[in-house]
Amino acid sequence: MRHFGQIAPEVRKRLFHQEPCTFTADSPARLLSTALGATLYSPATRPRLAEDVLKQAARGVVSMVLCLEDSIDDAEVPAGEENLVRQLDDLAKRSDVDIPLLFVRVRTPEQIPDLVRRLGPAVRLLSGFVLPKFTEERGIPFLEALAAAEAATGHRLFAMPVLESPDLLYRESRVQTLEGIFRAVDKYRDRVLALRLGVTDFCSSYGLRRGPDMTAYDVQIVASVIADVVNMLARADGTGFTVTGPVWEYFRVQERMFKPQLRQSPFLEVQAVELRSKLIEHAMDGLLREISLDRANGLLGKTCIHPSHVLPVHALSVVSHEEFSDAQDILRPERCGGGVLRSAYTNKMNEVKPHRAWAERTLLRAEVFGVANEDIGFVELLAAGLSD
Repeated sequence: MRHFGQIAPEVRKRLFHQEPCTFTADSPARLLSTALGATLYSPATRPRLAEDVLKQAARGVVSMVLCLEDSIDDAEVPAGEENLVRQLDDLAKRSDVDIPLLFVRVRTPEQIPDLVRRLGPAVRLLSGFVLPKFTEERGIPFLEALAAAEAATGHRLFAMPVLESPDLLYRESRVQTLEGIFRAVDKYRDRVLALRLGVTDFCSSYGLRRGPDMTAYDVQIVASVIADVVNMLARADGTGFTVTGPVWEYFRVQERMFKPQLRQSPFLEVQAVELRSKLIEHAMDGLLREISLDRANGLLGKTCIHPSHVLPVHALSVVSHEEFSDAQDILRPERCGGGVLRSAYTNKMNEVKPHRAWAERTLLRAEVFGVANEDIGFVELLAAGLSD
């Protein structure tokens, strides 16, 4: 699989100075944690779950979570498990299809070995499990269950803990909770692919809900948690983990709402594509701002609950030609001793030692999401994905 793989090769060549790399579920963890991108959640109870997975893969989704937790009613869990096993078994019989990285969000540690046993050979389709309401005390049994399931099957399984406990939110218990979370995930470092933020649960503790014109960073109590999570769990000194951006709850404008108008438009095809991309950019302004703030605050990728969010996340994850140029200059072997140099774009100073960690992360993101050509920006990337 590859990001923007749904776009025709000749279009990718026009868009990218360096095209996104290809990867598989067996690729190194460091690459996969960067490649998660927009992770699309879907209830495990959906009757056409297997077809949904294939449809979303064809649209550019590279990671999905099949949810048995908060997205379904408590009474639906047995039926959801049964449906999940059946649908993955159907997918496993189709050797001619490519599927995204698939994770199952469970409720209890006991579900992990039970689902792995019931899946049998179809477990090869799973990349791992999402662990809810993660703390040290609650999380260790999940991680132990995952490690045991991996040992029993010989199939690599990753964990993605969700940080959403009230203990993490409350000031009097936050640091102690974060220290415990670090101990737990550090012990199982090889199995932890990324940490996910449960901002909706944070807001619920105070009866809050951000509007479509506000980002998570506008809600100060949530922003303070994100800052502390990054501070203690996402350091660039080799001890940190990938932390993904919070979910965006709104999907007011969907592509199909104005596609009929574009079919009737007198504009040329290129103009129609530009109009469509501008309409979406305006309608999703809150989402776009939050994605930009995610990256500025050290987060990578995003939890998504609607397919219309996927392409904006991926388009804004592409490395600009200017960023790529700066990162390459900073990491040149002859610069290893440090120093300051003027950027190739002659608009900033690059300090070799302070900017080295940024440059390394940027080049990894460039490998996964590609580098845009000099004259290509977000609008062009979005329009190409929509017109495919």
